[in-house]
Amino acid sequence: MDVGLASWYGREFQGRRTASGERYDARSLTCASRTFPIGTKVRITDLDTGRSVEATVNDRGPWVKGRVVDLSTAAARALGIVERGVARVRVERAE
Repeated sequence: MDVGLASWYGREFQGRRTASGERYDARSLTCASRTFPIGTKVRITDLDTGRSVEATVNDRGPWVKGRVVDLSTAAARALGIVERGVARVRVERAE
């Protein structure tokens, strides 16, 4: 389990290869993590709102201190953090 800040990456990365080899799709529920293995389904929970989303780890990152996960645009939208940009979250393996 990781606790820290979540950020998101947008359409400017659309079509670029991720660490998994697949192309980034802003419309997919995916994320980047330094600690969870590629292919792992994780649940990301916003600690301020209690809102959560499940996403699949398909990339490495984030590389900014204090951030534990980078979300796709779709995952950020589902979590409700697009406007805020970042949120304090818990990331854990999905059941």
